[in-house]
Amino acid sequence: MRASGLVLAGLITLTSAALIYHRAHPSVKTQAVQYQSGAETVTGFIAYPEGKGPFPAVILIHEWWGLNDWMKENAKKFADEGYIALAIDLYRGQVAADPDAAHELMRGLPEDRATRDLQAAFAYLVSRNDVQHDKIGSVGWCMGGGYSLQAALNIPELAAGVINYGRLVTDTELIDKINCPLLGIFGAKDRGIPVKDIEIFKTACKKAEKDITVQIYQNSGHAFINENNPKAYNAKDAKNAWEKTFSFLEKNLKD
Repeated sequence: MRASGLVLAGLITLTSAALIYHRAHPSVKTQAVQYQSGAETVTGFIAYPEGKGPFPAVILIHEWWGLNDWMKENAKKFADEGYIALAIDLYRGQVAADPDAAHELMRGLPEDRATRDLQAAFAYLVSRNDVQHDKIGSVGWCMGGGYSLQAALNIPELAAGVINYGRLVTDTELIDKINCPLLGIFGAKDRGIPVKDIEIFKTACKKAEKDITVQIYQNSGHAFINENNPKAYNAKDAKNAWEKTFSFLEKNLKD
């Protein structure tokens, strides 16, 4: 009887997890899309709301895992909020299942190619008639958070950028290239991006008169927004981070 109870409990847990990770998005349409990045044809996953638009848009940049189901769910979440969301694939179809593989893929990603892919994603969105061309932002997590900042550095027309615990820069010549408002979301317990470095970045941006907002969650570490990461996930802080993200984008991409 006890074993049956444990099995039932396990099924309930799995069912609950499925509901968390695979929400219904009845008004959202999705498809795989292809576009040019230099001489290469690359693939992305796009989600968009009902209607003709034009809609504001976001480029979504994945963690070191690659373009996985969590990123596709995020694209649907943004489409639910009225955005055309393009989740890009920096790994050319590869998705990691464990940290060692993820680390290998991240180390093998050429930064110049990734930057080119970001610019290509922006150009693709501009080419769409259903996109409001002056209201395109970027949002990234982990490795993708750093590349969301790179988008702000390399796409002058970008309208907003959200950096979720991504790699930062402090070079004043680079920071001077930022033309859009930025929202930085970090965890104080993140060993890879210490608070000291976050404050240096924030101060440098303020000194350069850049529009930047930084939120540091004292009880969270790296990757605390991803519910698939039980060791790091902080439900309360993640909920607040999502609220701040959508409020920031509402102000900068919809007003």
